[in-house]
Amino acid sequence: MKWKLTAGAVAVALALAAGSVQAGPLEDRVAAGEPIRLGFANAPPWAHPGEDGSPLGFVNVITTDVLARMGHTNVEPVVTDWSGLIPSLVAERVDIITGGMYILRARCENIDFSEPIGQFGNAFIVPAGNPMGIQTYQDIKNAGAMMVGVTGYINIEEARSEGISEDKIMQVPGITEALAAVRAGRADAGAMTSAEADKIAREADDIDATDTNALPQWTFNWVGIGFHQDDDDFREAFNAAMEGYIGSDEMLANVAPYDYTRSNVPGDVATEWICVNRPVTDS
Repeated sequence: MKWKLTAGAVAVALALAAGSVQAGPLEDRVAAGEPIRLGFANAPPWAHPGEDGSPLGFVNVITTDVLARMGHTNVEPVVTDWSGLIPSLVAERVDIITGGMYILRARCENIDFSEPIGQFGNAFIVPAGNPMGIQTYQDIKNAGAMMVGVTGYINIEEARSEGISEDKIMQVPGITEALAAVRAGRADAGAMTSAEADKIAREADDIDATDTNALPQWTFNWVGIGFHQDDDDFREAFNAAMEGYIGSDEMLANVAPYDYTRSNVPGDVATEWICVNRPVTDS
């Protein structure tokens, strides 16, 4: 399969200005021979583009595998900032969004999610040696430390709910910028998913990742694939194709390069329940 990024891969604003909205359910566009536009942010190991534009990362691997099981291999990757993913889907600039998006109540009001593909926790990146002893949001609050997080990530709301003041929360477009802020000393800790934090710490001698299990259980969340609310039929078919695949030996082998392990398999929790019960604001 040959991948080619569209203009939206450089900046979604360019795609919005140059392209026209494609109306109608995803099933109709697929039947007309149109590619499935797969939207994601550059956020390894969840999702990122390869050198040839291919959609890499374990969420993209799972999504394209399931689409292939449905008989769909005509996929067009579209990369944008994290905060642009849901607006792009709602505006029908993309058809599906991946990237490791937590299923959250506010998001469920604007888009529909597949059944969960995994469960994950959060963590912080800190300078090597963790000089301020940060493990939790309360540690950040008590130390008067500066936290950096990605705009649109649940970490921002979690920090607020834990009483961290707005002047101690820096927001940036992506993980790369969060890492740069910690390295430059502009932030004392970078809040993100544990998958992202662990990957950064493995690859950087000057950065450590905190223990995800130090955070309360209510900060653990389930990840789903995002669909437009008019594409119920396609989403239901996608869910059906996931049955028997999520957690299978085949899936775990395919995502092994991206550190998804059997411990991340989501279990039997349904998206309908998650949309009502996540997030919670206390333990």
